[in-house]
Amino acid sequence: MTTARTFGRLAGLAASVIVSVLALAAPFHAGAQVTPRVIEIAAKRYEFTPKVITLKQGETVTIRLTTEDVTHGFYMKSLGIDAVVEPGKATEITLTPQTTGSFTTICDHFCGEGHGNMHMTIVVE
Repeated sequence: MTTARTFGRLAGLAASVIVSVLALAAPFHAGAQVTPRVIEIAAKRYEFTPKVITLKQGETVTIRLTTEDVTHGFYMKSLGIDAVVEPGKATEITLTPQTTGSFTTICDHFCGEGHGNMHMTIVVE
């Protein structure tokens, strides 16, 4: 057998092995899911803590909302957020912001006389 023919067969074998390995690895890569980052936000009369959170455009996150006093709302139309936060139970919102900017999120459930000042900021970079 000539050197050229041997080299050609080895190259073909190497290409077959690479294709086989990639074919086997593809289902594992395609099925792999990244767990979203969780951001904890506490609501209480008349504030959200923290007052500002920063998200990355295109990054999926889960916002976990809790309250211990009364029912609150968590509303920001531009980001598609409209949630009810009930005492003693966590409310989770998973989102992937596509627009950058600074967004004011409000409590949209009347929670007392200071309700109108209950807001926080979500910054998307």
